[in-house]
Amino acid sequence: MPNYSYRCLDCKKTFSLFISYQDYDRKTVHCPHCEGKNVARRLSRVRFTRSEESRLVSLADPSQLAGLEDDPKAMAKLMRQMSSEMGEDIGPEFNEVVDRLEAGQSPEDIEKDLPDLGGGLDSGIDDL
Repeated sequence: MPNYSYRCLDCKKTFSLFISYQDYDRKTVHCPHCEGKNVARRLSRVRFTRSEESRLVSLADPSQLAGLEDDPKAMAKLMRQMSSEMGEDIGPEFNEVVDRLEAGQSPEDIEKDLPDLGGGLDSGIDDL
């Protein structure tokens, strides 16, 4: 049976009821708090499933990338979102960098403070 959300227009409290599809239009809904009949149905949140490719494509949207180099907090927010979408724990180093960005520290300062963060490998980013 589906769960329907309502709000009592008399006492202003919200509540949910399980009502079968067959009884939905037949059953009179009463507020469990004040027994009033003056109720309005509320729309519930809707969830939908997206493919991994769709989620990653939305993260690569150029409009999200604009101005990140000047805003460490926005960069941290995007990095947390990317990590969440990937569904993997990237490790304590990632969390430390993002925490520092959220505190407003610049990427350059973070790189100076944590010179071994990249593991000594040349990422090739400077060559682009």
